[in-house]
Formats: sequence, structure tokens, C-alpha cells
Amino acid sequence: MRVAVVGASGYVGSRLVPELLRRGHDVVATHHRSPSTAYPWSGDVEWRRVDVQDEERVVEALHGVDAICYLVHGLDDPDFMRLDRQAADNVAYAAGVVGASRLVYFSGIVPDLPDDELSDHLLSRLEVEEILATADCSVLTLRASMVVGAGSTSFEVMRQMSTRLGVVQTVPAWMGGSVIQPVAVADAVWFLAEALERPEVTGHLDVVGPDRLSYVSLLRTYAARARLVRVQLPVWLAPVETVARVAGVLVDVPSGTVQSLIPSLGHDMVGERDAADVLGEPPGGRVGVADAVSRSLATTRAGDGAPDGAAVDGDPQAPSTGDPSWSRHRSVLDWVWSTARGR
Repeated sequence: MRVAVVGASGYVGSRLVPELLRRGHDVVATHHRSPSTAYPWSGDVEWRRVDVQDEERVVEALHGVDAICYLVHGLDDPDFMRLDRQAADNVAYAAGVVGASRLVYFSGIVPDLPDDELSDHLLSRLEVEEILATADCSVLTLRASMVVGAGSTSFEVMRQMSTRLGVVQTVPAWMGGSVIQPVAVADAVWFLAEALERPEVTGHLDVVGPDRLSYVSLLRTYAARARLVRVQLPVWLAPVETVARVAGVLVDVPSGTVQSLIPSLGHDMVGERDAADVLGEPPGGRVGVADAVSRSLATTRAGDGAPDGAAVDGDPQAPSTGDPSWSRHRSVLDWVWSTARGR
């Protein structure tokens, strides 16, 4: 099958491509500015340039493909909701024009709340899902909460904040009671590849791991596996906007992305329609949170004799040479020094 991965150079895309290659699929990888040469699989795919805001270019980029996996999210732009709607509309239209038989979208778990109670991040994901569902082909949305893996945006926010906040970690009270069901990236890409091969499954499913836990418990699990001594201290007077701004300063992840993600932490993010009930379990079963964290921390840099995390024979949990520079492991002293110098 010829599969287009729209967003191949992003985190999930970089781990999905080797899974598709392992399964014997031909992969068309899209890029916006220039093809990525950093990932081990870069020479094994057909690169096509696309601007998802340009309907004509989207149609050209998807010509001749059998299936499409859509992984684009524009959190780093202040106008990301409008841009995401336009991009989704272009992809839905193009899927019908090129005759693709399958479209799979990787989204976020959306709590069952009125739209005015959802963060812009979650509301945008839901809007994109609804637009893509109008495509003239079989469509499935896979929803996930936190994806655990070295290089994942949400994982790197947790890792960097856990490292840099010191022994006492302040946890906003509005976040402390929320429950999350994280998924290892190794499992996420398995479910995505499986979904692309199962056109009879439509609608939406939740891609989740086997553990349900509070954000506080998640931070404790991370600290234990990272061998950090950390004590969580609840803070009642911590407005969402303030927490988002502070987090954006503390971590290397782009601040706009962080500030878009933080408000979602006040919601429960657990699965109600488990993808495993429909698509089956990954070989060996799903990875628990503790093991996913340990595998993600097993090596802090790609190379050093370890297989690249985006290699066909690598562990998707591990880092890759193609991961963004902000995901590189740095000590607290390195971070303080670079921050003082304006990064």
C-alpha cells in the first residue's frame, strides 16, 4: 500500500514511518520547507513538498496514494485554530480528488464537555476531526492524551520541568485531581499503522496505555524512574494563564506550544473507546507508564552505539538524531547558563 504521512518529520510521524516500512508499505513523506535528512529512513521514502494551507499543493502532494495519515497540528501559531481548520478542509477535499481509500487522523482525547469549557487546543482537535470526517473515503480518528517517548513535546515538558523545578515541585490545585491515561509512542505508532490497514473501522477510537493515574502520580512515576528526589506541593492560587507562561519560560519547548497545551491539563484525559478492543493489542501487549519512561530515559542522546529511535530496527521510545534541538538532554547548569545568555 502507498501511504502518505502528512507531518512525517514531526515526532509521531518520525516513529510511524519506520513502522510502515517494517510492514512493507511504500511511504510518501511530506515536508513544508525542505526534506529532513536527519532521520535514518529519509532515503527510503518519497519526499513531496506540501503547504497544507494551499488546496492545490495538497492535491498534488497526495496524488497516487492509497491511504493518508494526517499528523499536522499548528499549536505554535497564535491563529492555529483557523489554520488547522483550513488545512483539514484541504486534506479532506484532496483525499476524495486523488481517490484515497483511507484517512487516519491522530488527535487528542476530547473530554465530554460543552465546547465553551474546552481549551482551544482540544476544541481545535475536535474541529479538525469533524472536518476530516467529511472526506469521501473511510476515515478514522485515533485520539490520545500524553504520548510518552524521548522527543515527544508533552514528555519533554514533563522531563524538563521535573529536572529544573528542584526538589519541591509546585502543582496547581486545578491540575492535581485530573486523571490521565498516557500511551507509549511505540504503541501509538503500532495502532496508527494498524488503523491504516483496517479501512472497515471508522469513527473514533482512543489510543491509551494500560495505566490510569493522576498527574501527580505521573510526576512521581517519572521522578522515580529518573532517580530524582521530588516532593509535590499543591498551590491553590495558580491561574492557568500564569502557569502556562511560567512553564513556557522554564522549558526549551517553544513557549507558544507549551502555553497552548497547559490549559488541557485541567481535564481528565482517559479513554472511553479503547482502540485495543477493536484493533487488538500490540505484540507483547501495551507498555505501562513506568516502563515507557524508563525506555525513554535509557539513553539521553541518539548515537553512542544505541540504535536511533526513528530507525527501522530502533526503539521508538528512544531519541533520534532528527528530533528538534529543544529535546536534547541538558543539565540544569547548562540550562541556567544558556538562559542567562538568552539561549
